Amino acid sequence: MPPITSALARQIARFVQSEALPAGARLTERSLAERFRVSRSPIRAALRELEQAGLLALGASGGFHLADPARAEGLADGPAADDEDEEVYLAIARDRLAGQIPDRISENELLRRYGITRPRLQSLLHRMSEEGWAERLPGHGWQFLPVLTSLEAYRQSYRFRQAIEPAALLEPGFRLNAPVLERHLDQQRRLVAGEVTTISPVRLFVVSSAMHHAIIDCSQNAFFIESLRRVDRLRRLIEYRQSVDREKARLRCAEHVHILELILQGRNPEAAEAMRRHLTALGPIKAQSYPQPAAGEGLHPAAGQG
Repeated sequence: MPPITSALARQIARFVQSEALPAGARLTERSLAERFRVSRSPIRAALRELEQAGLLALGASGGFHLADPARAEGLADGPAADDEDEEVYLAIARDRLAGQIPDRISENELLRRYGITRPRLQSLLHRMSEEGWAERLPGHGWQFLPVLTSLEAYRQSYRFRQAIEPAALLEPGFRLNAPVLERHLDQQRRLVAGEVTTISPVRLFVVSSAMHHAIIDCSQNAFFIESLRRVDRLRRLIEYRQSVDREKARLRCAEHVHILELILQGRNPEAAEAMRRHLTALGPIKAQSYPQPAAGEGLHPAAGQG
């Protein structure tokens, strides 16, 4: 398969996982082409690749639907050969956070800066677009979107989460999505059992973030749901630059397991209190590992704003 096809297949798998889509959910070429800002041809090829991998199935009407959501996890990671692309991806995130990349930049400038092929760069840029911190401009230009770039703003993001995530569990319209939460519970248990020692920092952020989103989605409160998505888009790059203490990460995953078990048992008030304690303790821990700029970097206070 061409590189762009395999890259799109991984992006679609990550989309399935981050949105916790259920079995049977339809995936259309048009909606995916609009989401990833590519033509339908590479999307069609990526969907066929995912069908061969068992994630998707072709329906009688010709459209694709989700056959086995559990397969998304392995497909989203990609092969070990992607390590070099991951290094470039993190280098772009680091340079953006350090203010070394302007708000608007051309693909040619990025190609010169990072020395990779255009297909590989485009794959990385589409991933950034999917994650919400870059968007395509007319032609071959890209715009980087605002992110959190100060320690105080980062702390504020956790205090905000302490307010909305426990409250979401107490919403009158809360509707339990047991199959989705059970999948996240199984994933968190595997992390506690040992996978947390080998998972990449980026992947750990994606997995944990998806779990919190799956919980808040059950609230059915559009304001809570969208607010958390926006906070995660803003804090993503800081999370990527943080060092990971694997033992502390294991403890956080164990807290995730406890919260999910309470929710699945219908004990939402206890789950809300556990969530509040989890986020209250997590904020200071994460602030301690806030990435300090290297000599001459100087984190800029409001990237993309002003």
